[in-house]
Amino acid sequence: MADTVPLQKRGPLRSSWARARKARPQLILSRRPRCRLRVLRWCGRRRLRRRLLQAQAADADWREGGCLAPRAAAVVRPKTAAPSRPPSPPTSPTSDEDPIQGCSASLPIPPLRPAGPGRGVLLLPVERGFTFSGICRLTCLYGQVQVFGFTISQGQPPQDVFSTYTHSRLTINAVPYSMPAKSKREMKKEARTLLKAHLNQDDRSWLMKNFSPLCSIVMLENLKTSTVNFINSHPGLSNVFLQESPTFQIGSEYFALRSIGIRKEKKKNGLRLTESFLSALEELVSVSCEEVDGCSVILVCGAQDVGKSTFNRYLINQLLNSISCVDYLECDLGQTEFTPPGCISLLNITEPVLGPPFTHQRTPQKMVYFGKSSCKSNYENYIEIIKYVFGSYKREAPLIVNTMGWVTDEGLLLLVDLIRLLSPSHVVQLSSGRSKFMPNLTPDYVDDTDGLYTRSKSKVRNRGFLLPEFADSLEFGDEDKESPVSFTGHQLICVQTDFAFRKTPRNRESHNRVFRDLAVLAYLGQLQPAAPKPLQPLNGLTPYQVPFNAVALRVIHADVAPTHILYALNASWIGLCKILDDVRGYVNGPILLAQTPICDCLGFGVCRGIDMEKRLFHILTPVPPEELRTVNCLLVGAISIPRCVLKNQHGHEGMIPYVTTDYNLGIPGSSEEIGARETEATPKEKEKQHPKAKFYRKSN
Repeated sequence: MADTVPLQKRGPLRSSWARARKARPQLILSRRPRCRLRVLRWCGRRRLRRRLLQAQAADADWREGGCLAPRAAAVVRPKTAAPSRPPSPPTSPTSDEDPIQGCSASLPIPPLRPAGPGRGVLLLPVERGFTFSGICRLTCLYGQVQVFGFTISQGQPPQDVFSTYTHSRLTINAVPYSMPAKSKREMKKEARTLLKAHLNQDDRSWLMKNFSPLCSIVMLENLKTSTVNFINSHPGLSNVFLQESPTFQIGSEYFALRSIGIRKEKKKNGLRLTESFLSALEELVSVSCEEVDGCSVILVCGAQDVGKSTFNRYLINQLLNSISCVDYLECDLGQTEFTPPGCISLLNITEPVLGPPFTHQRTPQKMVYFGKSSCKSNYENYIEIIKYVFGSYKREAPLIVNTMGWVTDEGLLLLVDLIRLLSPSHVVQLSSGRSKFMPNLTPDYVDDTDGLYTRSKSKVRNRGFLLPEFADSLEFGDEDKESPVSFTGHQLICVQTDFAFRKTPRNRESHNRVFRDLAVLAYLGQLQPAAPKPLQPLNGLTPYQVPFNAVALRVIHADVAPTHILYALNASWIGLCKILDDVRGYVNGPILLAQTPICDCLGFGVCRGIDMEKRLFHILTPVPPEELRTVNCLLVGAISIPRCVLKNQHGHEGMIPYVTTDYNLGIPGSSEEIGARETEATPKEKEKQHPKAKFYRKSN
């Protein structure tokens, strides 16, 4: 054969027109010319958007024929016919219904129908889902749906759902539910009766036309809370809850979603759960609900960014489907779930967790302020605090223990100590293809490995630190002597996760810092009046006046000279604590503590200013007054106020502080380049000095 010239492969980069042409169906029987796919310029997008908005205002369909017909339903017209408008879809029994209904067969999910300002009705067939981003209030009107593992049935109260940009998008899944033997007509009659209290006649008629057995009907409403409004008021954080993106799929569904405050997302952007993830959840829920001889203690561990927090939230929601409450022990200082960072806490959870940590700040049963986002260089105090908080666990509900993502070197040894201290019934070890190697924490491995402060079962090793729980196993003696105490074994469950990560080793610390700032902002958002009342700047809120001689002071993260203690306290994030010692009786003040106490923390606040003449601290806090009466200690840690509060706070009238670089970071206790002072400034100078940052007063 003659030599043939091999065809050159087409490069990986093809134009959008070539890709669209290849995906276009081959048989198109119409005289309507094809519209060449091209990239619209900015002016073209503006014209298209204006045209769409005009059509929407006129209550007309810009596509002239409603929804496009499915590809298989091609219409053949005679060659002599030359219609002035495109061919209409084939006639069917539903052709005279709502245009949204006509395209429901070709869409991957059922459409959402507007049901008034800021409201929409979602019809979900069984085992179908709706992935979205944004925040909304969800009410199940008929049937049963599941969000993030929590099942919501008809008749239950509404749930606030937060599908934020910072985490995987949430999906509303219609799940099968048991129904007595009823005909479709009886089901429709029952559904119509339930919908009368929520929808008008047109919406009910649309739902009944599209109704199918075992489907679920969900109401989505616009949600505004004081915390959400407070976070959105800071520049750069308005896209946390809903990130705007250009789209050309504009129609009635688009405007309905926009009025609610959500946006439809692709399924691939939702949460991806592996088989081992689901099987571990099923096993733990079954064991926790059937436990007879005490409650199960589930310790979740793994490297950074493997999905420990996601697993904990999903497990909490799954357990709340069967039991009334779940206990939660937070041992991760940097990425706390229900409190601001730097805390070790014990909580009793009775409501589902349907969002990231900064959307569900709650009051713990027991909390100690550690003061730093890492326990490095202070392991002893970390262990002692966990032991103190864990002592309040009453074993009346299953306990979930969240641990740090530090699982190498001393972090792994510290994790072994925690397993021995807490004696969990189950250890869930998460890993992924991107995580660092971590040995399987089997009962044999824990027994044969020395911890940071405990010894293995077969060795005796003095680490120089004694715990009462480990007194028997740490007794001094022959190194070959076997430990008389055998720790109770646990069941190891290994879970392989597969999540879409935005974090990399290079930007992980910046992401974690943003999450910590969001948690602090969410806590400060509790100071705002309930929505829909307007936001108030923090400097406009009335602070509490605390005398110098009523509280003791302590800086946790550094040794600060007594002459600088008030500088460290002013404009700082402080823990409001209660110690056993009586600090009353001192005439002047301030009262300084020589060492950091292990004491209960009742909440947090901001030292807004210090009045040296009247010897008063001015403190802003959402803690109720009845609990503030028992506060007699203020702890200052390395957790700082977010800079956006100082530089971009809502409201700018009155005294104006500024952020300066003329600040000595070498002074012990200084953790932020923050300066604040009263100044008489001209309007131009006020603009240069960040006029929106007015917040603090300087101590004299």
